[in-house]
Amino acid sequence: MNELTVKHNELTAEEFILLWETVWGQGPSLKQTELAMKNTLFRVSVYDNDTIVAMARMIGDMGLDYYIKDVVVRPEYQNKGIGRMLINELMKFINENGITGTDIFVELCAMPDKIPFYEKLGFSANEAQRLKIMHRVE
Repeated sequence: MNELTVKHNELTAEEFILLWETVWGQGPSLKQTELAMKNTLFRVSVYDNDTIVAMARMIGDMGLDYYIKDVVVRPEYQNKGIGRMLINELMKFINENGITGTDIFVELCAMPDKIPFYEKLGFSANEAQRLKIMHRVE
């Protein structure tokens, strides 16, 4: 692992799909991902030289609620502090853009094996259940 570089709002749709596929299999379409990147509040990416090794993004309303999405660290780069670096960058974004003196709800969804990582960063589970539907656009 060489010198890591953190970049803000430069993550491309192609890089997103590439990283997605390192951990989750078949990625979303390029067109879908381009629209997602355009409408994301904040994107953070980490590079080892010119190779993308990690990403995360923030969606939300900039006032009451932020949602952390798509936190991915290439498997060979995991357990090196990069995930913590991503979350710290996202929280810094909230601190710089949130209303001073207010509480802001920050949410994320994590696979069971990743929950201890997020708990170490101060996140906690609640009694809510995540519901989902994959809606096919016709």
